[in-house]
Amino acid sequence: MDYQYIIYEKKDRIAYLTLNRPEVMNAIHPPAGQEINAAFADFRDDPEVWVAIVTGAGDRAFSTGNDLKYTAAHAGQAGQIVGGRLLAGIFGSSFECWKPIIAAVNGYALGGGFELALACDIIVAAEHARFGLPEPTVGLMAGAGGVHRLPRQIPLKMAMDLLLTARQITAQEAFRLGLVSEVVPADQLLATAQRRAEMILSCAPLSVRATKQSAMVGLRMPLEVALDHNYSMVQAMRESEDIVEGPRAFAEKRKPQWKGR
Repeated sequence: MDYQYIIYEKKDRIAYLTLNRPEVMNAIHPPAGQEINAAFADFRDDPEVWVAIVTGAGDRAFSTGNDLKYTAAHAGQAGQIVGGRLLAGIFGSSFECWKPIIAAVNGYALGGGFELALACDIIVAAEHARFGLPEPTVGLMAGAGGVHRLPRQIPLKMAMDLLLTARQITAQEAFRLGLVSEVVPADQLLATAQRRAEMILSCAPLSVRATKQSAMVGLRMPLEVALDHNYSMVQAMRESEDIVEGPRAFAEKRKPQWKGR
C-alpha cells in the first residue's frame, strides 16, 4: 500500500509508524485513519517485525486527534468516518495484536491522538508533551476508546476529572499518574523509544506476546478465572523452539538466538 498521510518503515525487527500531517498537527481524517489501520494490520501480520514505535512528524504534536476542520467541511457526505469509528479498525474490540507497541509522544496528544497513545503498551514522552481528551468542548466524546481505557489505566477519580473537564495535563503530570513510563528531552525521545524496543527484542518474542496477551485478556476476568484461563500465545510459547533455546543459551553462557517460532 502506498501511504500519503503516514510514514511506515521497518528496520531491525521494529516497525515505525509516523503520523505525517504536521501542517495540521498530525490530525487524523478518514484517509489517514485508513492508512493507520492498514499499517497496524501489516505490523500484526508480518512475522519479521516484533515491536512497533508510533510517533508524529515534527515537534509540535503526536496527534491532535480527529481533524475537525475536515469533518466540518465534509459533514453529511456518505462514507465519512468521524468520532469513535475513526480508529475502530485498529483499537476496536475485534483488533488483537499481541506484539508490543510503543508510543513516542512528541508534543500534543489530544483527543484521538491521546486515545491512540492509550491503546499502546508503553508511552514515552517529550518534556513538552501534553495530553487531553477535549471532545466534550466540541459536542463529542472520547469514543475511540478514551472513555474506557483511561479509567482502566489511572485512578478512577483522576480519569473522570480529565474526561469531564476536558483539561490538558503535562508530560510530568502524566508521569505522576502512571500513564507515561519516562519523560525525556525532545531530542532524546526516539532514541528512548528505540531503547525500550531493543530491550523487548532481547526477550523471546513469543514470551513477550504470551505476557501481553495474558496480562490484557486477564484484566477482563476475575483473578481466579484469569489464573486458570488457556491463552493461545502461552500455548504457542510452550510449543516453540525458543523455549528450548532460552535455557540452553543460559547454560552455555551465550546470547540466545530467538526465532519467534
